[in-house]
Amino acid sequence: MGSLHRMAVLCGLSAVLATSFAQAEDWKVAKNEDGIKVSLSEVAGSDYKAYQGVTLMKTTVAKLRALQEDVSGACAWIHECKTQKLLKHEGDQSWTYTQFNTPWPVTPRDSVLHVTTIEGADGSLTRKLEGVPKYLPEEKGFVRVAKVDGFWKFVPKGDQVEVTYQVHTEPGGSVPSMVANKFVVDAPFDTLKNLKARAEK
Repeated sequence: MGSLHRMAVLCGLSAVLATSFAQAEDWKVAKNEDGIKVSLSEVAGSDYKAYQGVTLMKTTVAKLRALQEDVSGACAWIHECKTQKLLKHEGDQSWTYTQFNTPWPVTPRDSVLHVTTIEGADGSLTRKLEGVPKYLPEEKGFVRVAKVDGFWKFVPKGDQVEVTYQVHTEPGGSVPSMVANKFVVDAPFDTLKNLKARAEK
């Protein structure tokens, strides 16, 4: 009965991940350079596109996990991250706070994320990202990101790991479309490129 329950829970988690992006299916490649492919998708009811970055890294899932779990250190490789800290850690769940740099005249953004780590039987690792904007009071001088829905997924492929980084955000406030359209390409591309440089050292 225990294993049946576990299977039901895993199937439930898979369904949650699948339905999160049921609204973002029509992916169009926006950039394909340095072994990193970035695709974008319209999201029903949103002015902002979802982004997906995929690449192969010559590293291990354990090393990638360690780089991600070093929350303050990870700011060095996350696109336009100004500062980041761990708020709480409990089992396979953590809560993080991040401040981002934004180009003038856009007000800087900050976000609070609830991260759930799911280990797959195949050695894969999924880190589900969910924005929880009300978890902390708003900071003066920052606009809180209203919604984040996404995941990181690490899948072993021989001596490499396939890394997928997929997110849809509602940035809150007003963001010029030119800035938003640049961000959804640069964020996954630069983040994956920087992570790869560290993971393959």
